[in-house]
Amino acid sequence: MTSPEVVALMLADARLPTGGHTQSAGLEAAVRAGLGVAGVADYARSRLATVVRVEAGTAVVARHLARTGADPLLVVPHWAARTPSRALRSVAGRTGRGYLRLAERIWPAVVDLLPRDSETPRPVVLGVIGAVTGLTAEQVARLTAYDDAQTVVAASLKLLPVDPAAAAGWLVGLHPDIEACVAVVAGLTDPGRIPACGAPLVDSYAEQHATERMRLFHG
Repeated sequence: MTSPEVVALMLADARLPTGGHTQSAGLEAAVRAGLGVAGVADYARSRLATVVRVEAGTAVVARHLARTGADPLLVVPHWAARTPSRALRSVAGRTGRGYLRLAERIWPAVVDLLPRDSETPRPVVLGVIGAVTGLTAEQVARLTAYDDAQTVVAASLKLLPVDPAAAAGWLVGLHPDIEACVAVVAGLTDPGRIPACGAPLVDSYAEQHATERMRLFHG
């Protein structure tokens, strides 16, 4: 029997073969634009208050739709309307495909609800995995928020002269921001109610990064 708590831990583990380790949540482009060590935690915090609320809200609503017998893909146009960067939509599709390929092997019921080997956006796939494995809305939202913050912090270790202990401290300091994100989105059931929190600079970084020939991360 699947344990929802263990599933949540698995999905938050960067060692999972989904390609998540190839992402920096836009930090690489931000560093190229001049962001230094002192700004990493604030960068992650700003994401948690903007683009991550869109992602987490999308995942929560996709979970609800899947659990109630509705088509979870109904949430995709609402997510896309709130994700104006073509580069960010492309990254979400590639990472979503990685999660789908894994889910087909481990939780095959996921591909009964989503087209297999498709570039379904990552938050939609996470929401459906949550529905299939018994994760609560809060767990899905917390997973999405934590994963983004951890992605930023982990990428900083490769991009900047960062003490790993200091990076862990940043993540601890972001816990209240993660919980604030969870509180905003955990009760959502209507795609139209997903937060529309824009972050134009994040979008700009993503578009610039997509054209870089020399880069460490895909996104």
